[in-house]
Amino acid sequence: MQLVVARIGRAHGIKGEVTVEVRTDEPELRLGPGAVLATDPASVGPLTIETGRVHSGRLLLRFEGVHDRNGAEALRNTLLIADVDPEERPEDPDEYYDHQLIDLDVVTVDGTEVGRITEISHLPTQDLFVVERPDGTEVYVPFVEEIVTGIDLEEQRAVIDPPPGLIDDRAEIASSRDSRDSRDSGDEA
Repeated sequence: MQLVVARIGRAHGIKGEVTVEVRTDEPELRLGPGAVLATDPASVGPLTIETGRVHSGRLLLRFEGVHDRNGAEALRNTLLIADVDPEERPEDPDEYYDHQLIDLDVVTVDGTEVGRITEISHLPTQDLFVVERPDGTEVYVPFVEEIVTGIDLEEQRAVIDPPPGLIDDRAEIASSRDSRDSRDSGDEA
């Protein structure tokens, strides 16, 4: 199983270092010196990490064979991909790899079917489940413990407790329109 663990950003300095947008909760495991990573595009790699350090809150990496700014800049926007055993789980029992969550059925706490997870969107503030509903539309569910109350990999489902309007905003809009219409008709009488 291959997992995207980082995206290479701009060159840093003149000695071949690059900034890295980390896309793993385990950078010390996946992005340490000596790690060999596949790349996308594949023509760039594989790349072996020579050194890594944190500077001003950003991870900087240098790869074997890349020792100047031009070489580093040529790597910009390359995805770094680690080979991971499909049965491997993150150390924290409340964390999951994307491939474990894709295709899970999503149901509400009362058992109502919502759809299935087709994608995980990683945003700076939180992750989102992209859930495809049975009618083909999509809904975005924030992957936070207040909303996603349970993940059961054996049962292949995610249980959610959505706030009003998250799952069926059309019902909320219709409901508020109906109450407004009844108020309006009462005013005319």
